[in-house]
Amino acid sequence: MHSKALAPEYQGALTKMSVNSSLTDVLAEGVRHLREAEHSGSQREVARCGLAVAEAHRRLGNVKEADQAWKASYRAARSAGDLGAMAWALWSGGTLARQRGELRLAFRLLALAADMGKRGGDIVARGYSLAGLAETGRIQGDYQTVAVLHEQLLAEARARGEARHTVWALEGIAQIHRNTGSLDSALAMFEEAAQLAGNADDRRGRAWALRGMADIISLRDDDPERALALLTEAELTCREMKLSSALAYNHKMRANVLFRARRYEEARQVYEEALAEFRAMSEPRGEALARLGLVKSLARLGRDRNETAADLDELRRTLSRIGLLNARDMVDKAYAELGVTPVGGETEEESGRR
Repeated sequence: MHSKALAPEYQGALTKMSVNSSLTDVLAEGVRHLREAEHSGSQREVARCGLAVAEAHRRLGNVKEADQAWKASYRAARSAGDLGAMAWALWSGGTLARQRGELRLAFRLLALAADMGKRGGDIVARGYSLAGLAETGRIQGDYQTVAVLHEQLLAEARARGEARHTVWALEGIAQIHRNTGSLDSALAMFEEAAQLAGNADDRRGRAWALRGMADIISLRDDDPERALALLTEAELTCREMKLSSALAYNHKMRANVLFRARRYEEARQVYEEALAEFRAMSEPRGEALARLGLVKSLARLGRDRNETAADLDELRRTLSRIGLLNARDMVDKAYAELGVTPVGGETEEESGRR
């Protein structure tokens, strides 16, 4: 039996904030209580309220402010000797690093957070940090390494009845199955995640699950209209809760669905919208994926082949630098799909076979 979804990152005076609270509301309340905590001199409360401020800024795409906030939260937690609060601040910093495409830093901060959570006896902070490590590895494309960790975290979340964490783990495993070609099991897991999130009143988790369902339904069933309807439902939640990053990924998926339906001009327009959103929040992974979709759309609309090849070359270098192995493979497949040759004459995969 799962409980209603909770937001353990909203701490101190903000514990009553709902997981579905608008991020602008969370930020306003976080800043207000943070000022009160600073005035009172309670470093522990400064750390806890600062965490909510950091997370609201991160999810709103305010990268600079989020970076300053998590570091301030960590300093306050260290000053108070609060290992649990230190773990949460490091978790926030590691999650922000992943969002910014700094995967090595993300791994380091999240590993420190997991260790700090264990030492401080905060099992939720430790669980979220391990989940962050698993998600970072999954985004990087290291499925073999992180699949077992995802399954372990799913079992632990189910055992504790933590709906929000169960939804996250289901979605992560579903994404691994989707990317490795097991579409049927991927869809079943996304559907379970959507239902569980709905029952637990986890609107953010449901929006991400609907996005995953739309992807599979478009890819496996060639049913763009149903996929677009699911994305429209998810988009409403993203807008109401001010989920900037989730909204940008929703738009990128909408463009993917339109591209698969050969509606290339519509896809081009939506990819450009998503690209602008990712750039506004300095999210290089999303930006690179939207750029890839845009390049493919323009190619289908008759763009010069040499310009297409040059753009794909640049994208492959960018993704290699970030360390996104699966996304880099997508670029390599795009050369063959679009019938163009890399400016260097071969893909990295072909070079490795020599």
